[in-house]
Amino acid sequence: MQALKPATKPSKQRKRLYQAPDHIRYKLMAAPLSPELKASHGVRSLPVRSGDTVRVMRGDHKGFEGKITRVDRKNYRIYVEGLTREKVDGTTIFASIHPSKVMITKLNLDDKWRKKVLERKRSERLKREKIVEKTPKKVLEVKEEVAEEKLVEEKPKRRKKAPVKKPRAKKAKKETEKEKEKKPKKRKRTTKKRTTRKTKSKGGT
Repeated sequence: MQALKPATKPSKQRKRLYQAPDHIRYKLMAAPLSPELKASHGVRSLPVRSGDTVRVMRGDHKGFEGKITRVDRKNYRIYVEGLTREKVDGTTIFASIHPSKVMITKLNLDDKWRKKVLERKRSERLKREKIVEKTPKKVLEVKEEVAEEKLVEEKPKRRKKAPVKKPRAKKAKKETEKEKEKKPKKRKRTTKKRTTRKTKSKGGT
């Protein structure tokens, strides 16, 4: 399922992002799992929750690791324990990070519904992998069967007979000089030049 509808205008993209319903915001707050968690659970990414341990992969705080204290779905940001920054007046506040910039190193599995989501995702992925593995073999078997059927159906082709040459039509004899003399000569038509008469105008000119 696609989280957001495709749009070409940046204004429409922002509008759809910040007017998205809660179930779509939940999907957009996903972060990738560490290689160890991927191998154990068989899932590539999962929406972040408070209590998950994450590692910052990009930005000024790259390499920082800590627990998520708060998830802000309204602004698409998360807050990590111990990750702070100083304001201009000197006060320290928690620094917000986008979930795409972190990697989950430890999952909070206190919620039974989250465990069910992990199991469902894993089973779906295994099904997809099985389908991908099976399809090439089936295609090859079908191709072999079709080739065998064609060989059975095909009959030995008969040799084509050589085309029979038709006798050429006899050329008309050339007219002799005597025959040409006997024939009456055709008169040439002469075209007389038309003479145009000048008409005098009434004025006498």
